Amino acid sequence: MKPLKILIATPEAIPFAKTGGLADVTGALPKVLNRLGCEVRIIMPLYRHVQEGNFNLKDTGIKVSLQIGFREVSASVFEGEANGITAYFLKRDEYYDRKYLYTMPEGDYFDNAERFIVFSRAVIEAIKKLNFKPDIIHCHDWQTGLISTFLKTIYKNDPFFADTKTLFTIHNIAYQGQFPKSHFQLTGLPPDIFTPDGVEFWGNMNLLKAGIVFSDIVTTVSEKYSKEIQTPEFGYGLEGVLQAKKENLFGVLNGVDYDDWSPEKDKFIIAKYDYKDLNGKAKCRQDLLKEYNLNLPDDAPVIGIISRLADQKGFDILSQAMEELMGMNLGMVVLGTGERKYHELFEGLAKKYPKKFGVKITFDNKIAHKIEAGSDMFLMPSKYEPCGLNQIYSLKYGTIPIVRATGGLDDTIQDYDAKTGAGNGFKFKEYSAQILLAKVKEAIKVFSNKREWKRLVQNAMQQDFSWERSAKRYVELYERLCR
Repeated sequence: MKPLKILIATPEAIPFAKTGGLADVTGALPKVLNRLGCEVRIIMPLYRHVQEGNFNLKDTGIKVSLQIGFREVSASVFEGEANGITAYFLKRDEYYDRKYLYTMPEGDYFDNAERFIVFSRAVIEAIKKLNFKPDIIHCHDWQTGLISTFLKTIYKNDPFFADTKTLFTIHNIAYQGQFPKSHFQLTGLPPDIFTPDGVEFWGNMNLLKAGIVFSDIVTTVSEKYSKEIQTPEFGYGLEGVLQAKKENLFGVLNGVDYDDWSPEKDKFIIAKYDYKDLNGKAKCRQDLLKEYNLNLPDDAPVIGIISRLADQKGFDILSQAMEELMGMNLGMVVLGTGERKYHELFEGLAKKYPKKFGVKITFDNKIAHKIEAGSDMFLMPSKYEPCGLNQIYSLKYGTIPIVRATGGLDDTIQDYDAKTGAGNGFKFKEYSAQILLAKVKEAIKVFSNKREWKRLVQNAMQQDFSWERSAKRYVELYERLCR
């Protein structure tokens, strides 16, 4: 059987450009699909960040021209490579040569609709000129939502795409790409799809909705989240659209790339270790305390947090619990950026408790690795969490997750049972500061019993959430579409 040809259309992918977990997924998944016998290519915008990176890109000489509203726009196609995967980049500096990918500190770029209408249309034109005829175009998030829409309308009689199917992955349904109706004319799409059954959403154009409605299969990044987004609490207004699609809606848990995230081979940490020999973990803890200039006794656990500092991540309930937490025998380190109120809260706590609370308002990959290796526990009290990757990294590093039972956190963490010794972390359901505090106390109690804690740590470190399993599930869905 000839190999499946897969095109991954994405607004970001490591190692080229990243704002969040989406880039980790679109960087790691192609490598594993390749190992499973698929022929995979990536296509994304050529951002300034990529042009400044050392990626040895070459101009293919191919240009595509598009009608965008009343003007003609062209884009050049560049080619690069990472981990043995060919990557194409669409260069149009007017849209993509900017400091940030989608959002500045002051807010979103004013022309995001136009930037990603152009990207979606250019993807289709570029692969025709490259003569790469995919069996599946695997689209990611709202920025690619119009690809399937174009294929089902403007290109529906194009013989080049006669056998091409689309799969659309929602990474976080809260981000939908909603724009005023006036932007619809830029797409060139037939007016009869600007309806409640098409791309219209409360009078606006909604690009995530377009991806859901017009793609052949829709996936999201955990089993639990695929159910949650069909409810009013988590669906952000699209729960009805998703219920209508439920026969073709699947949850596929993200995997993690253990080449990058494993204490056995992590290049950023001071000492390597594995579940059989945990001596290196104690050295990593000392190194982390030094990094944050903290002074903690050995019997006080270090709780790590790496996150966007936003209400969604549970910081509203955590902020209510902080004073009481600081009264306990523990230390805490935080890494991340986000809402100003949390920057101020954490900087204030660091001044008030300089020996036991440390914060770095930034994102730093090296420090992220040190936190995973050097912390004893990892806190993720999210209001909702489509998949979450840090709790999975934490398991591998023997850093025990304390999480709220939502989305991928619920799918990956089993609450520890002291009687049987089963479980890999601590999990609570009710979204409140009091319940969060009770769970932290429970974890500290287990931590105080060295033998019991070691058993829990070794249990966590032997869990396998590698990409193999998730990639095989994607291949099954691709094959189902091809049939």
